Amino acid sequence: MRRHRVMMVLAGAAAVWCAAPSAVIAAPTARAGTWRTAIEVPGSGALNKGGNAEAFSVSCASAGNCAAAGAYIDGSGHVQAFVVSETNGTWGNARQVAGSGALNAGGRAVVTSVSCASAGNCGAGGLYTDGLINHQAFVVSERNGTWGRARQVPGSGALNKGGNAEVFSVSCASAGNCAAGGLYTDGSGHVQAFVVSERNGTWGRAIEVPGSGALNAGGEAVVRSVSCAPAGNCAAGGFYSDRSIHLQAFVVSERNGTWGKAIEVPGSGALNQGGEAVVGSVSCAPAGNCAAGGLYTDRSGHQQAFVVSHT
Repeated sequence: MRRHRVMMVLAGAAAVWCAAPSAVIAAPTARAGTWRTAIEVPGSGALNKGGNAEAFSVSCASAGNCAAAGAYIDGSGHVQAFVVSETNGTWGNARQVAGSGALNAGGRAVVTSVSCASAGNCGAGGLYTDGLINHQAFVVSERNGTWGRARQVPGSGALNKGGNAEVFSVSCASAGNCAAGGLYTDGSGHVQAFVVSERNGTWGRAIEVPGSGALNAGGEAVVRSVSCAPAGNCAAGGFYSDRSIHLQAFVVSERNGTWGKAIEVPGSGALNQGGEAVVGSVSCAPAGNCAAGGLYTDRSGHQQAFVVSHT
């Protein structure tokens, strides 16, 4: 898969609060929260014998109840996946993702995304390298504060004939009800987008994003972001390559456990005169209303930001 430019956007967020004029006058001054002092992830020093560790994703279900995940290098120089949980404001010790060591015969495993629906109930996903040095996608779940064993995304092995699969995003709506999305390489060497859903603690089989194959004439499609609210009702977004080998942004929705067909983000084609449009992030509210954002390239070759809403 070709590498694309990486653009870092530093964005500030402002909160807006509306009330009647009298209420505004009487309202007390809001107090900002206080960030505590950063600490080394407990236990990560003992794992990180190779001297290179990073937390790639963090998710919080409630105040003081979070999870973080990423990768470290062990004493043999292999990249290993870790998770660490915070309970009632106290971080526990990082641990290698259970079962990932046996999967990771090729020596590279990473958690790329973690999502927590409630305290002690999370899902995570990423990639590992098997004994044939192929990248495979995995998921792992936490239930009532205990992380289970990593497993290859069900069905992804059959899809991943080209030996390159990865979970890019995980979202959990409630305990045991999550979705994940990412990429795999088919038997023709084309990169395709997949989604997979967990229902009541059991992961189903990964599927190519419905409709994405027809869009993806250029052979490069990826789910970059997934968001679920409520269970079985999710949205995902990413990009595909059209017949002109231009990257186009897509979105796809799941309703009551069934994924619909991917579509090009409405209006993005007209904006995308430079041939590169990507959905980078999707977020859904409990009412099933979602928003997505990303980038497109204008006629002058400049990258511009876009947002789009689903109601």
